[in-house]
Amino acid sequence: MSKIYTKTGDRGETSLGDGQRVSKRHPRITAFNNLDEVNSMIGIARALNPSPRIDKILEQIQQDIFVLGSDLATPGRSPLERAAPQQDSKRAVPRIRENHVQFLERAIDACEDKLPKLRNFILPGGSLLAATLHMARALARRAERKIIDVTQAEELDSQILAYANRLSDCLFVLARLANFEAGVQDVPWIPNKGGK
Repeated sequence: MSKIYTKTGDRGETSLGDGQRVSKRHPRITAFNNLDEVNSMIGIARALNPSPRIDKILEQIQQDIFVLGSDLATPGRSPLERAAPQQDSKRAVPRIRENHVQFLERAIDACEDKLPKLRNFILPGGSLLAATLHMARALARRAERKIIDVTQAEELDSQILAYANRLSDCLFVLARLANFEAGVQDVPWIPNKGGK
């Protein structure tokens, strides 16, 4: 990698993967910046020493969020992809595919198999790890909304939205699993509790 600062963004613009210059407030830029927030919060969760089972899933999610960001940052095909033969996968921009979505679905199913059935809504909280994963989930929902903003202006591969939707679901069940493994109860929402 080159120097961390390039000075090319000093006027509030940046480049997409296809070379076009856009505002740093462009929907695609906002979407993958929001994904960076999710990834950073997952990094905090991993620093809290989750169980190997949870950590392995979180590590893969972090890798896949980079793929999602790359996909969002590069509309159509990048100059490298256009110049390279189809079989030259080293030059291809990583894209979110069905197998990425299926990984999240398998992780969700495996976690839910170990958890008691949910009888009511729960509040974000419990253990510090679970609370952190709930924060990552909330950030993932915001990133999903920003991705939806992109789809209102241009067409995206359907797997991008599917992945964004499953991501928050996966982080939710991982938060529940973190509480379960720590022997901490999820915090139930009591709708009629009211103020004191």
